[in-house]
Amino acid sequence: MASSTSSPSSSSANNLRILVERNPPESKLSELNIKCWPKWGCPPGKYQLKFDAEETCYLVKGKVKVYPRGSSSSSSSSSSSSSSSSSEDQFVEFGAGDLVIIPKGLSCTWDVSVAVDKYYKFESSPSS
Repeated sequence: MASSTSSPSSSSANNLRILVERNPPESKLSELNIKCWPKWGCPPGKYQLKFDAEETCYLVKGKVKVYPRGSSSSSSSSSSSSSSSSSEDQFVEFGAGDLVIIPKGLSCTWDVSVAVDKYYKFESSPSS
């Protein structure tokens, strides 16, 4: 049993990418049956969130900047101290009309500048 399922070469922080589809066609929204999903909303502010499952959401209203946590490499940052490549500058912005897929395992800060109203759905991954 020499084969291992975990590959130490791939850093999990780099794999946690938020996918944003700007203004998806109405046909895709109907296909996903978004109007039947639960709704969630929040006022402007900063929120610490951890996603234990992959979430697909469609923003009806709002504007958000998401700052992923755990993407900073504090041990190797001494080699090049360029302020422009700081992990604080890495954010994903999305808003009303966007279809967003947030990966499982992501810890992040939501900086909500315009109150959010969204439909959402968590992927239920069957544990075998």
